[in-house]
Amino acid sequence: MIGIDVGGANLKVVDGSGAHIHYCPLWKEAPLGDLLSAYAGRGENAAVVMSGELADSFSSKAEGIGFIVDAVKEHFPDALFYGTGGKFHDRAVPELAAANWLASADYLRERYPDAVLLDVGSTTADIVPLCRFDDLLGLTDLLRLQRGYLVYTGMLRTNVATILRAVEINGIFTPVSTEYFACSGDAHLVLGTIRPEDYTSATPDGGQVSVEAALRRLARVVCSDLEEIGEAAARGIALQFWAAQQGMILRAVWECMGRSGSGHVVCAGIGSGVFAETLKGIDLNRDLGGMADALPAYAVLEVAQRNGSR
Repeated sequence: MIGIDVGGANLKVVDGSGAHIHYCPLWKEAPLGDLLSAYAGRGENAAVVMSGELADSFSSKAEGIGFIVDAVKEHFPDALFYGTGGKFHDRAVPELAAANWLASADYLRERYPDAVLLDVGSTTADIVPLCRFDDLLGLTDLLRLQRGYLVYTGMLRTNVATILRAVEINGIFTPVSTEYFACSGDAHLVLGTIRPEDYTSATPDGGQVSVEAALRRLARVVCSDLEEIGEAAARGIALQFWAAQQGMILRAVWECMGRSGSGHVVCAGIGSGVFAETLKGIDLNRDLGGMADALPAYAVLEVAQRNGSR
């Protein structure tokens, strides 16, 4: 059996050879079937979670769920899909929408019963009190946003202007442009929080993944060329973005810990290392041998095998 997580930006697959992450934006002509076909034909079944049903290429979540289920079943006819009720389904049902975070919690709750899971990916941060699993059943993304369990910012794809309203440039308060000039991946690349090979999503301008290109995109946030404001000021934009973004996520984690009575944090996703260090938590990339970047795919596979699914 293999584990599959179909997100809005990435397809993540866990099989006997490890974790595989493919950039696969569902709002375009997604090669989802082509990517899945590479894992089919080996006589294995698939355990699947999703969050890509929210992509705006679909008119509704139901349409997105149906599209993903059909694409998976074309290559894995007996695939099982994990839902927000904590159960597996063999067809498209509303409960399949955005259940990937719950599969992670289902797998981790016995290993870390006194922890909050912080999974910071390319697009979002999931904050999950593992000691409250029964209370998590049935939660939609809307309810998670309202309860502080979902913070819609991530390490790669967040528009800088959605976090910052203004920055300090050479000591001057400067409002920012709300155009999609630079993203969180640019800020983190400049600051060294991520490596160039971690920057797997498309750049805002379709340009290069390099520190110089990222600095130029950050300068655009204040309607400037890099030569106009200088490299130090562009790096300053990255630092101010990271301070604001990190603050949003940390506040949500601390509030969740306080409400749930959890004693520590376990971290997953592309942001696991930096947040584990800041929160003095457990970096699941170390505990899980590098699987934490594809945690929901790994977790749904483990849960299916634990439950005796075939």
